[in-house]
This record gives sequence, structure tokens and C-alpha cells, in this order.
Amino acid sequence: MIKHLNIYVYGRVQGVFYRASAMEAADKLGIKGFARNEKDGTVYIEAEGEEDDLREFISWCYKGPARASVERVATEETPMKNYTKFTIDR
Repeated sequence: MIKHLNIYVYGRVQGVFYRASAMEAADKLGIKGFARNEKDGTVYIEAEGEEDDLREFISWCYKGPARASVERVATEETPMKNYTKFTIDR
């Protein structure tokens, strides 16, 4: 079943290629949506995909790229928006 998740990533996640790496991970898993930096230093992601793929993507979010230091990840399921690709919002 395809789901939509809002994902909030806390820690040292800006300036470490987190969004670009998230897009690469999402593309490998067939996940659609976007990632953007927030003013409070977090990264916000909207992700749509199959449950198993989303689970794997969330696991990746806890690690992030090599230079990231993820403190925590929060998720919430919300209605589908039917994204067609994964992008980086600026």
C-alpha cells in the first residue's frame, strides 16, 4: 500500500549534503516527494511510496550521509499528494 509521510530530521543535518543524499536514497527506493532545509536547522521531507520502501527510507534518515549527525527522526502519516519525482526544495 502506498503511503505519504512527513518526516522531520533533527541534529546536524544542514550543510552536510543531507538533502542531496536523501534524494539519492529515495530514487533508489522509488520514493517520490521532496526534502528541504528549515530555518530551525532541521530537514523536512515529504515522502510517498510503498510501506516497505518507506520503512527502509526512514532507516536511512536515521543515518544520513557520512557528515551528518542525526539526533532524532519524527514521522507522521498524512494524505497522499501524488508526487511524480523526488526533488530538493530550496
